[in-house]
Amino acid sequence: MARQPLPLGTYGTIRTYQDSAGWRARTNFRDFDGVTRPVERRGRTQAAAIRALKKALAERTTPVDSEGITPDMRFRTAAELWLREFQRAVDAGKRSSTSKETYENRLNGLVLPAIGDLRVRELTVPRLGRVVAAAQDLHSSATAKTVRTILSGVCGLAVRHGALPVNPVRDVERLEGRKVRARALSLDELADLLAKLDTDETAVRHDLPDLARWYAGTGERTGEGLAVQWHHLDLEAGTVDWGGSLIRVKGQGQRINQGKTDVSERALPLPGWLAAVLRERRARLAERFGVAEKDLAGPVFPNSLGGLRDKHNTLARWREFRERAGYPWVTFRTFRKSVATILDEAGLTGRQIADQLGHSKVSTTQDVYMARRVTSRKAADALEAVKGFRP
Repeated sequence: MARQPLPLGTYGTIRTYQDSAGWRARTNFRDFDGVTRPVERRGRTQAAAIRALKKALAERTTPVDSEGITPDMRFRTAAELWLREFQRAVDAGKRSSTSKETYENRLNGLVLPAIGDLRVRELTVPRLGRVVAAAQDLHSSATAKTVRTILSGVCGLAVRHGALPVNPVRDVERLEGRKVRARALSLDELADLLAKLDTDETAVRHDLPDLARWYAGTGERTGEGLAVQWHHLDLEAGTVDWGGSLIRVKGQGQRINQGKTDVSERALPLPGWLAAVLRERRARLAERFGVAEKDLAGPVFPNSLGGLRDKHNTLARWREFRERAGYPWVTFRTFRKSVATILDEAGLTGRQIADQLGHSKVSTTQDVYMARRVTSRKAADALEAVKGFRP
């Protein structure tokens, strides 16, 4: 009867030998590719040689090719391979380029300074747990979750390459919420803020008053408002088709992203006061660019040359204004929260509010029902409450 091979990942009898240089311990280890290989370590004493051998056996995993992750590879090198794989997913349209940019920034700013020079085999649960906890203590729960995702991604790739037996991030303690509840603008605060916008020469020069009114009248995400173009609007019917979301891709500049879910692609009814603001804006921009109103094309909120506006520059100008205005806590997302509050107080259902905001966390039945093109008119009617805030 043929002798049975060692089970994968196990070793046979350890034998020790003494020579003039000390002791050596030797055994046969069956690697995960099915090949049994001799493994040997030395020590000054017999016990030291055995300890060294057992340590090497415990750390031994699947042999990998030269382009894969190995147990002795530094974490920063493994992270580069993970980013490269992530980029391939972006190129295939499976992942977002903005997600890659976010992960890359957090990786370079928070993760690599902490564990970049560790070997892959040294990525233990306690070590990774400290990195996540530090991100939460020094920054926020959202940042810590991003850091955890990065660590899990790199370690998961290491597992697939055979450099780790299991993903240690799975056993890192789960994060507690510790979220700060988003604050909404009251109608009085909204009126005051918009009035200050209209009298702030710098804000007017940077075209912020109409943009803020857009967010206050639609609840769209920041990038969605900057992506909408004139052909998306039907000001007679008082509706706007979703035009994607503006993002800035490293090395490519501004581009329109088509969103994460089918729920994002929606059409919204506009409150009457916002349609009036847009009609005035169309006439003003047509005159500025020297075209007839019917021929006006491009973004509704363009840069000075009529092209796509830089999202990051726009956010910077807004931060400067809100400090001057005494509203340091107000972001463009605050308008989104405020719209949700107005609609909720007006008695709209959760489904109707989700339709207006393009939320993806809805039931399967509701997702299927999203096939309708225009959301309930009640949303626009409720937002008529803002009509007194026109310049």
